[in-house]
Amino acid sequence: MRPRYEVILRVDHEADRPAARVDHTGGGAESRTPLRLAVVQPPCVPLDVAANARSHAGAVRAARARLVVFPELSLTGYELEAPVVSVDDPRLSPLVEACAETGALALAGAPIAGDHIAMLAVTGGGATVAYRKMWLGDAEARRFRPGDTPAVLDVDGWRVGLAICKDTGVAAHADGTAALGIDVYAAGVLESARDAAVVDRRAHRVASTHRVWVATASFAGSTGGGYTEAAGRSGVWTPDGKVYARAGTEPGESVGVTLG
Repeated sequence: MRPRYEVILRVDHEADRPAARVDHTGGGAESRTPLRLAVVQPPCVPLDVAANARSHAGAVRAARARLVVFPELSLTGYELEAPVVSVDDPRLSPLVEACAETGALALAGAPIAGDHIAMLAVTGGGATVAYRKMWLGDAEARRFRPGDTPAVLDVDGWRVGLAICKDTGVAAHADGTAALGIDVYAAGVLESARDAAVVDRRAHRVASTHRVWVATASFAGSTGGGYTEAAGRSGVWTPDGKVYARAGTEPGESVGVTLG
């Protein structure tokens, strides 16, 4: 059955009204266009990159967004022994094609060569490694190596800092990323349903401390690696730390907002 992607906005704003602008660009914000952003919690088939790439492609088309954020290790599931995914892997073709059709930049999670947990930036031109996770969990550290530098992408004049799961709970990561000058802190995460509050606490702290938007894509449902019930509740937080938009707990849900 094809997954159904829903846009769920649990806010008091009109869905199409641009969110308030916070200028971190030294005065250049007025020249940039509004940014349509989506966070997605796709259904996951553990270790099946081809199936997950097709699911990602469907989510990108449904989101109709310029920037689409997916959870940690979204292309393989949370399988710490999964084979690495190369940027030229032909199984990524459906996602590349969807980005070409929609003009989207998708941030998808995968293990990569060099034994890193990474965030791939996928456009209509292909995939590149955008960021390597800097702060690893204990089980992750038995296979993977930490990245050594924060990363920021420029998306139509919006500076988007990148994070993966545990990074969001380490103040030094948010501090170092924000020091590069960001407007949005985009994270792909995985938490169990019983730890759902962790996602909220971390997002609130990063947003309110650094006065930036936080966009968190959180896995829902079964994701592999022992996570039979992930938290879901992907969301977007305002620069004062308030929830602006939120998904529910089911796989296939998403949230889209316009920042401008």
